Amino acid sequence: MSTVRLSDKIDQILQEAGKRLPVFLEDPADRGSEGNVSMCIIDENGHVYGTMWGENKVKRRGSFQVAWRKASQVWMTGIATGKYEELVYSKQIDPSKYGIMHPDFIGWEGGLPVMLADGTRLSAGVSGMRGQSDLNLIIQSVTAVGGKVI
Repeated sequence: MSTVRLSDKIDQILQEAGKRLPVFLEDPADRGSEGNVSMCIIDENGHVYGTMWGENKVKRRGSFQVAWRKASQVWMTGIATGKYEELVYSKQIDPSKYGIMHPDFIGWEGGLPVMLADGTRLSAGVSGMRGQSDLNLIIQSVTAVGGKVI
């Protein structure tokens, strides 16, 4: 996929996330960041895309830092956040293979490997809500543009 077309597709994912976010934020349990939520997407070549929602620039910045950390861990490992740590701690994989050692684990859910309909792989991370809601926002947004979680 060309860079222009890929950036358009990623922009569509980010737009879908923005449309869905208000529904998630109706649940008080997902308002811990006061509506300051971020999504970060990294393509296979390391190009970073993202969006920050909310009113508080400091909290938006913080949520994007965590979203980037989730997405970058997925980008490096190809494994969903949370699952990666589970595999390391159960000694099913060696973390040195990926260069992410125990102190650097993100430790939270909210990062997923995804694939677009044309086979393009992306790494996505969301932060600002509960982990399961972060994951669901990724899943719904990617699915809306014909992609899937891998």
